[in-house]
Amino acid sequence: MKIAFIGAGSVEFTQGLLADLVDLPGLGEFEVALHDIHPERLETAEAAARVIAAGRPVTISSSLGLRRALEGADFAINMIQVGMIDATRVDFELPARYGLRQTIADTIGVGGIFRALRTFPALDLIGRAMAEVCPDAWLLNYTNPMAMNVWYLAAATPVRNVVGLCHSIYWTAHDLSELVGVPYEEVSYLAAGVNHQSWMLRFEHRGESLYPRLDEAVARDPELARRVRVDMYRRLGFYPTETSEHSSEYVPWYLCHEDEIERLRIPVGAYLAISEENVRQYEATRDALRAGRPITVEGTMEYAPQIIHSIVTGAPRVVYGNVPNTGLVGNLPTGAVVEVPCTVDALGVRPMAVGDLPPQCAALNRAYVNVNELTVRAAVEGRRDHVRHAMMADPNTAASLTAGQIDALCDDLLAAHAGLLPESLR
Repeated sequence: MKIAFIGAGSVEFTQGLLADLVDLPGLGEFEVALHDIHPERLETAEAAARVIAAGRPVTISSSLGLRRALEGADFAINMIQVGMIDATRVDFELPARYGLRQTIADTIGVGGIFRALRTFPALDLIGRAMAEVCPDAWLLNYTNPMAMNVWYLAAATPVRNVVGLCHSIYWTAHDLSELVGVPYEEVSYLAAGVNHQSWMLRFEHRGESLYPRLDEAVARDPELARRVRVDMYRRLGFYPTETSEHSSEYVPWYLCHEDEIERLRIPVGAYLAISEENVRQYEATRDALRAGRPITVEGTMEYAPQIIHSIVTGAPRVVYGNVPNTGLVGNLPTGAVVEVPCTVDALGVRPMAVGDLPPQCAALNRAYVNVNELTVRAAVEGRRDHVRHAMMADPNTAASLTAGQIDALCDDLLAAHAGLLPESLR
């Protein structure tokens, strides 16, 4: 078995996923092929991987060439970030000049749109390479914006088997279990929607809904009500599966109002500080490895290692995946990428139909999907005007800026990111 790590220079991610893989029973001997376009980061990733795999039946290789890393692969894990922290700064700083606030800027919104557009050319390369050298491999995508990237991979590349993976539903269920005082292992839950805006449709303990206990917990602690996702839950009736930082920028009600930012303690621009800390952590890991000092590595509980284990061993699991909507969610558009439970075993990843979402939840998801569709169409059809249309359709952007300001910001961002965008949009 061979697993390719694409974007292995995301050293922390590479370490955590590999730590999970080497601890899973039944995989036997396997190869991990690391790929990145940044030589120093690839060198650091390889050094870390050799530490983690020491004494295990794992072969580590690395290559600056994508095709070489993918050749003969059974699985490819994608975790690239095109443009790195410099592009992220542009995504925040240019919109901020127009008065547009963002928190994470990696899913929809102005930041999500341009992160997608500069990622699509890399996805083209990955898709073509996989079709030629490992056509039956599973592409397990972690790169954001998750829904747009998976939509593009399915619509515009020859990849056969692709699923997008995110830990937000698992951690939401885990943390809600702690909040209501029930062990996670005893909780049953069902969630669905779109990535970073799915909904806990059922949250139960031995057949009894745990939502009344959640209501009691919120009533006991007024500070809980000062979270965006709790505010959304109280108004919509279903708990959103992503953090308050994320959730605040997918709707029009919060970030354009100073009093709401203060009431709900919304950390505007949070991802810039997170990105800077990621760089510091990478540098600390690099320096430790070069000096021969030990590094601390912890497992991730991520889905990719679990999927690989189930396909290789046949052990059945249920995970949450992001896949094109083929009737899986009845009141979201066909072809849109939705997040639903999936069964996994030796036959692969098979998404489950969940029926219709509550109408108020579907309404918010459709606004999110509109941004996704226009962004993907902009790249597939070479329509620069669809980039502007996607920004105009975005809830937070439309609530914060005039149409003229959106036009001007769009032009500025197209110019700032020109070297990374699809040729047809430059």
